[in-house]
Amino acid sequence: MAKATKKQALGRGLSALLKDPENDIKSVEDKNADKVVGNIIELELDSIDVNPFQPRTSFNDETLRELATSIKEIGVIQPITVRKLDFNNYQLVSGERRFRASKLVGLKTIPAYIRIANDQESLTMALVENIQRQDLDPIEIALSYQRLIDEINLTQEQLSDRVGKKRSTIANYLRLLKLDPIVQTGMRDGFISMGHGRALINIEDQLQQLDIYEKVIGKSLSVRDTEKLVRSLNNGTEDTGKETSSKQLPKDIAKGVKDFSDYFGAKIDIKVTSKGSGKLIIPFTSAEDFKRIKKLIDSER
Repeated sequence: MAKATKKQALGRGLSALLKDPENDIKSVEDKNADKVVGNIIELELDSIDVNPFQPRTSFNDETLRELATSIKEIGVIQPITVRKLDFNNYQLVSGERRFRASKLVGLKTIPAYIRIANDQESLTMALVENIQRQDLDPIEIALSYQRLIDEINLTQEQLSDRVGKKRSTIANYLRLLKLDPIVQTGMRDGFISMGHGRALINIEDQLQQLDIYEKVIGKSLSVRDTEKLVRSLNNGTEDTGKETSSKQLPKDIAKGVKDFSDYFGAKIDIKVTSKGSGKLIIPFTSAEDFKRIKKLIDSER
């Protein structure tokens, strides 16, 4: 505890140094730069601007509130990273969620690492650091990779070394940007996964791609079902996308499955053995969807 207090006090001391016009640090060569650059310093939130290079374009309100509650209780555990623009003026490199959550709970200052970098270096740092995050959606990651390639003039091989990912992984993300914008939006909103997106890429015709996308959403098709549907379309054969163990079901069973699907509002899967026994599989997409289905079953008791 004493160590943490000492570190916090040091941050406040450096904050005073930064507010002294006679010690305005503009490069790593300036006096006292070594005391500031790379150290944790308490900065006023009002002195920090949002980074225009931030690859994240949307923030989940619920998770942001949860983070704000945590910060209110225990403070900011992981410092943000900023670069110095001018006297007492900084720009975010990474940590915008922590920055937004801190503002949400009314904090005046936030612990920050200070870097001095030009715009290109800032872009590189922001993109590379944010790509490593676990909560970026596949399209955000793909866009970040594309910006590094376009604006920093990196090859896919150089990008692979920079972010520590296989070249094939980077190529798979970049291919997602060829999807129709509506499909990309669906992936960003969590309606489909990256696996679904990779399957849909194989449909060149945009209208057909959107048609299959609607079927995937409407029938809650799995990635495997989607791949089958795409293959059948490209091969010119008809396939409903339903995976069953029997190619032709008896009419009464087939009608029953349809009735089940209509009732539960989900694609009911059926497995039938040669002896006529089998099982029904009722899929759900979330905890709320599970509760909805359970409520329907309970109402029939």
